[in-house]
Amino acid sequence: MRAHDLSAGGGVLDRVHDAARAATRAYGLPGAEVTLVNVSENATYRVDDPATGRRSVLRVHRLGYHSTAEILSELAWLEALREQAGVRTPRVIPARDGSRVTTVAGAEPRDCVMFEFLPGAEPSGERPLPAFERLGALTARMHRHARGWSRPEGFTRFHWDHEAALGAGSRWGRWQDGQGVDAEARVLLERLDKELSARLHRFGRGPERYGLIHADLRSANLLVTGEGPPAVIDFDDCGFGWYLYDLAAAVSFVEHRPEVPELLDAWVRGYRTVLDLPAEDAAEIWTFVMFRRLLLVAWIGTHTGAEIAAELGPGYTEGTCDLAERYLSGTPG
Repeated sequence: MRAHDLSAGGGVLDRVHDAARAATRAYGLPGAEVTLVNVSENATYRVDDPATGRRSVLRVHRLGYHSTAEILSELAWLEALREQAGVRTPRVIPARDGSRVTTVAGAEPRDCVMFEFLPGAEPSGERPLPAFERLGALTARMHRHARGWSRPEGFTRFHWDHEAALGAGSRWGRWQDGQGVDAEARVLLERLDKELSARLHRFGRGPERYGLIHADLRSANLLVTGEGPPAVIDFDDCGFGWYLYDLAAAVSFVEHRPEVPELLDAWVRGYRTVLDLPAEDAAEIWTFVMFRRLLLVAWIGTHTGAEIAAELGPGYTEGTCDLAERYLSGTPG
């Protein structure tokens, strides 16, 4: 996999900003102010229309990650969750021609989607246990909906199995090319990868364990207002994977912190208020935490334009090695 195109430099973000400005015209907002909010898998912009005072969010897609059909499938589930399961998700704002995905033409055509601006803020760390209980219950509601949902014709999303995440065609690049992966780290992380592959194979992909998931339910993709369940945003990585992967994603980048075992337990308590989670499934939670952690080593290596990737760098690989030693010795967490 080549480096993420939004991390390529050479004025790419200037060109993406131009694409965002062009997209606003397709939405009938030629005078809107466009402000970059975040660069991660895609570039996200806040759009402020001085004529109406309205604010919205524009996502400009990276190149080569999703087809238009895959984006439309993402939007279909996001909308179904809001309408059928009561999960607070942002509404999709169509362009003037009625399309939900707008393609900005040019040398690098980019798909764009506009969403309503939802109120709320990223969860704080002041009361993490109740927040994780609520997140566990919310995630179970999403999983329950996914299991019973009749997906529309043409629905297509990718998988987050071992091959897609860590195999030869790994979606976010090879962990072996991650920052700080020297010879010693490579030997240890190869052992981890082999153990994860074996355990995931034994765990299996039965419908009670594997299905449609959000795949990135970390705090950056949640918005809280008061004590109720958070709103869920950014379904760009949603696809088919193990349900417990959604728990692993919830502790992305902080898996090493001492409070994580308590957070995992709180999430499980909340989840079990909605759906069953057998003890034999819960026994593999750290397998999924390490699976996600190793995947993020690869992600940091190919997404250097993302602020958190630049911040964590080789230190994240070093921490992954520490966690791998504990996991392989049978004492995770």
